[in-house]
Amino acid sequence: MSNIIDKINEKQIRNDIPEFRVGDTVRVDYKIIEGKRERTQAFEGVVVAKRSGSVSETFTVRKMSSGIGVERTFPVNSPKIDKLTVVRHGKVRRAKLTYLKNYVGQYKIKERGRKVSKKEEEKKVA
Repeated sequence: MSNIIDKINEKQIRNDIPEFRVGDTVRVDYKIIEGKRERTQAFEGVVVAKRSGSVSETFTVRKMSSGIGVERTFPVNSPKIDKLTVVRHGKVRRAKLTYLKNYVGQYKIKERGRKVSKKEEEKKVA
């Protein structure tokens, strides 16, 4: 019985979504259907939470819209997500950034640096 469910779940998992973590700034292009027309709407903000679970994996993005904090939860494997782009890699020490809800004013998240191998450093010098 579980083999059948696993096969169905494998078909629904998307492979085109880039790897991202909590604290990263992402831009989600989401398809919205209004009547007969379909358009894409961009939602850019900080990933506040991430919940695993193969097909039912979700992530929550928080942005400031005219001084008001807006959070939206997206399913990772949804066909309505047109494109997901990682704008900035953030460095945080929490699994869920719930403290941002109570934060007044601008909050800063440090940039997560990319590890550079010795070979790449030698190429830059040369």
